[in-house]
Amino acid sequence: MKPLREGFTTGSCAAAASLASVLWQTSGICPESVSLETPAGVTLHLSIEPVGKYVCGVVKDSGDDPDATNGCLVTAQVIIGKSDGDIQFAAGKGVGVITKKGLKLPVGEPAINPVPRKMITSAIRPIIGKRSATVIISVPDGEKIAAKTFNRRLGVEGGISILGTTGIVRPMSESAVQVSLRLELSMCRAELGTACAMVTGYAGENYLKFMYGCDKGIILCSNYLGYLLDCAEEMGFTHILLAGRPGKLVKPAADIMHLHSHTAGGQREILCTHAALAGADRGQIQKLYQCNTTKEMQTLLEQFHLDKVVWHTVVERACENCMRRTHGTIQIGMLLIDEQDRLLAVSRLVPQVREEWCICSK
Repeated sequence: MKPLREGFTTGSCAAAASLASVLWQTSGICPESVSLETPAGVTLHLSIEPVGKYVCGVVKDSGDDPDATNGCLVTAQVIIGKSDGDIQFAAGKGVGVITKKGLKLPVGEPAINPVPRKMITSAIRPIIGKRSATVIISVPDGEKIAAKTFNRRLGVEGGISILGTTGIVRPMSESAVQVSLRLELSMCRAELGTACAMVTGYAGENYLKFMYGCDKGIILCSNYLGYLLDCAEEMGFTHILLAGRPGKLVKPAADIMHLHSHTAGGQREILCTHAALAGADRGQIQKLYQCNTTKEMQTLLEQFHLDKVVWHTVVERACENCMRRTHGTIQIGMLLIDEQDRLLAVSRLVPQVREEWCICSK
């Protein structure tokens, strides 16, 4: 199989373009390219396109990853202040603005996510020192691209979001991902035994390591929960501890086992159903149904004093469906963790499953 080509994120584009804008202003020459250190530890060498006076652009390259933003131009204009101060961010043409609560940024802020902001700051601070600056990020085709995304539903209006947590896009075909995950699970079975933990992301992994001191037998299942449960049954696993954020792990409560947002949503409908079963009135259900994110629903459930019972019934139903998926051969427990790493719910089988996993992973 031919290796898939890596790319770089819109956050990397914005940081490189911002660096070029500052270099142009301080040296008098627009650089043809810049080097950028990414959070992944990879150094990028990106070509710069001069767009206007002190306005620089970088063309997004997603590698072999299918991405709506591939080939778009991300531009930056950095206005350097005359005195010391903070670095501010502004949305130019084609970059969205946050209009609803529940995202990583407050309402009214440009949709330039926290990691890209840090990348931009790290890139330009060594040159401008302590001086203040306003960084204006634009994507000329951003509004058109945003129509192909979930931005409006999530409350991002006017364009795309500037994203990226590592600065690098690492594509993998679905079949390649599944082969890799199956191999990891098989190695875990051979080395540690019949119990393991499965997490949907690094939040769940970090939580388990911190709380229980176990760093073995943790499988990152990503979106492929159903597939890995099938593999685990085939390999003879007997106990699985699931851990992760509610955005993905509420889905099994509706028997949704492929957790990618492109495959299915359902979080709103699941939580509204369980809230109704817990005694929520029509008005409360309507308010919950109007939410755009799971985090927003979490806040409302707390206000309605329904959070404990709702999250509990959700994780129990999710575990029931997962155990049904494995024909009752595997005992499954679930830890649901919010964005502040607080436990939202613990299913009834967690103590038993956790003990088996900890014994195997020591």
